[in-house]
Amino acid sequence: MDTPIKKPFLYKDLSYIIQGCFFQIRKEYGPGHKESVYQNIIIECLQDKPIKVEKEKSINIYSNQTGKKVGSYRPDLIIDNKIIIEIKSSRFTTKQDEKQLYHYLRNSKYEIGYLVNFSTAKLYVKRIIYTNDRKPFLKGV
Repeated sequence: MDTPIKKPFLYKDLSYIIQGCFFQIRKEYGPGHKESVYQNIIIECLQDKPIKVEKEKSINIYSNQTGKKVGSYRPDLIIDNKIIIEIKSSRFTTKQDEKQLYHYLRNSKYEIGYLVNFSTAKLYVKRIIYTNDRKPFLKGV
């Protein structure tokens, strides 16, 4: 029986800090605010650490066939130029919300993203990983 190869936990310390901010914010502010309010609170929380946070930074999207830029997206936050955060504030988290973040990761240089919904009954946090070794456009198509 083959034992699966253990891969390192990508950006472990940074991920721990980010998740800590999510829980702290939910505890202090509760559910029901606008996405923009949560976005600004996350920025404030992470900049206190100090961690570089970019709001709605345009990220390039590449063709799997040619490796050429085919467009761009504007995720809610880019953390330390390593992690994408998509923020939601709705009663339910949908598969479409997850797909949006998945598409950001699949077609960009970023490998980790967090989908966080502050207005669900319990804080919703999903960490999505799409490693660069699976992206044809980064392999010099």
